Amino acid sequence: MTETIEASSTDKRGRSLVMIDRLVESRTEMLSIYSNLANMKPLNSNADAPMLLQEFCEALVDYAANAHFQLYRYFAEGKERRQQILDIADRIYPRILEITNIVLDFNDKYDCGDHCSALNELEADLSQLGEYLADRIELEDKLIAAFGYKFG
Repeated sequence: MTETIEASSTDKRGRSLVMIDRLVESRTEMLSIYSNLANMKPLNSNADAPMLLQEFCEALVDYAANAHFQLYRYFAEGKERRQQILDIADRIYPRILEITNIVLDFNDKYDCGDHCSALNELEADLSQLGEYLADRIELEDKLIAAFGYKFG
């Protein structure tokens, strides 16, 4: 019986680490594209910017969705039992949700494919978004660390 409980516990931790791996992978991809886009200045006159912006918007939404539909749903469904992790998740989730709404607003404004006409504000919006993403990543990293995840 003890082996079954230990295996079940190990399986749950393994699943949570897989979710974190997915989150970190999607976050890393999004940040890489963000960096490439931010380095294309001036964005409003760069012919390659709209295409990379479209790729960034897709990666940004994938990252935000990955966090919500993988990791935070895990909490909402009551699959996590460790109180320390639950406490951290409860503390950071409201701010994560606020930043997710900012991410979605950015996407709504700039997910326009190769016909973007609002690129005059992109540099300022991208810079502001970067600050929000840094806040979000810092919060996520607190939660990830509580899981015992090792970045590698």
